[in-house]
Amino acid sequence: MKKYIVWTLILLAVFGLLAYFLVRQQREGAKYPFKFGLDLVGGTELIYRADTSKVENVGDAMESLKGVIERRVNIFGVSEPIVQTETSGLISGNADNRLIVELPGVTDLDKAIATIGSTPTLEFRLQKPNASDILKGNPDATIDQVFTPTGLTGEYLSSATVAFNQTTNAPLVTLSFNDKGTDLFAKLTSEHKGQVLAIILDGQIIEAPVIRDAITNGKAQIEGGLTADQAKALARNLNYGALPVPISLYTSQVIGASLGGEALQAGLKAGLYGFLALAVFLILWYRLPGLVASLALVSYIILSLAVFKLIPVTLTAAGLAGFILSIGMAVDANVLIFERTKEELKRGKSIHDALHEGFSRAWLSIRDSNISSIITAVVLFWLGTSAVKGFALTLGLGVLISMFTAITVSRTFLFAIARPSKGRAEGSFRRFLFSNGFHIK
Repeated sequence: MKKYIVWTLILLAVFGLLAYFLVRQQREGAKYPFKFGLDLVGGTELIYRADTSKVENVGDAMESLKGVIERRVNIFGVSEPIVQTETSGLISGNADNRLIVELPGVTDLDKAIATIGSTPTLEFRLQKPNASDILKGNPDATIDQVFTPTGLTGEYLSSATVAFNQTTNAPLVTLSFNDKGTDLFAKLTSEHKGQVLAIILDGQIIEAPVIRDAITNGKAQIEGGLTADQAKALARNLNYGALPVPISLYTSQVIGASLGGEALQAGLKAGLYGFLALAVFLILWYRLPGLVASLALVSYIILSLAVFKLIPVTLTAAGLAGFILSIGMAVDANVLIFERTKEELKRGKSIHDALHEGFSRAWLSIRDSNISSIITAVVLFWLGTSAVKGFALTLGLGVLISMFTAITVSRTFLFAIARPSKGRAEGSFRRFLFSNGFHIK
């Protein structure tokens, strides 16, 4: 009995601190603010389709693409951009790799597209040994037909700077590769001396020099009749991000801040009204255990919001709906426990023993129902698009947290107030408080 009282006080203190943390973090400049999606705060969403048909490791290429776009967006000072990748069509077998860029607060669509821009795709290719024969037979042969990919692309680019040829004073762009790119370039130039190595930018051959010696310092140059302004623009764009795979704008949309604000307020009102309705039902029907369940529900909401802040979870309208739905699902476990407890009370057991049996008998049903919900959330998160992913994430986290609050918090609170009878007869009013419905038994 005493240990449950102690743990109740500890849990109340912990949830009180979490509630204080949530209130404090709502201030301007807080370290862990809530992150809201465009459908709640307004902004621009751009969806790009990535051409991964010539990429062996699609996962790595998409991660590199994400990193490049994040750097490019951050350079332009967009506030808290969200860049993510997704693959649709997994079931049909026609995988479509997409890059989703969300720019909160940017409602000028043309400005948003210009911010992302058409960053250059840089790659190095070796000329095929039979390139001459290919060109004789087909003067309009494509780059794919004449040159072989080497695996060295803009993914491994560290920086690009403008320089000038010491002999002709012509502007050029000097490329510096990262450690992996330096190793690839050194191996490429040492194993293919005498071959033509083409530097291709956005599908156009900028330069096609012959490899004379091995280059081990990770440096390369792009020349080819560039003007000073062209060299500066090229170096700037490459520094912003030479994309490992080509991308094309698929869809775009602008969401006004007023519409987003209305959706957020509507979601908050729905959550508040839903919680109050649940609390009233629980207290009227389940009496004292219902009051305890309502307190456990408050602790569930506090703990969920704290987790959303710390991960952090980007809350969208769909994600908010998943969270509100999980509030209702959080009550399921308490309902199962209280119904099992009622059955034990009808058999004449004491309140303490009935609660103990109620938790034991309800656990298997709680476990199985929550596991099925978690499996559903995982499948939705894996196969769904961005909006569905947000719904699945908040739903899955909510189910996990609700299991904790129902089994741990509700149990601790109930056993703290349900003292063992120790052979004493329990009063009818006491049993009434722990019964439910319109029956006193």
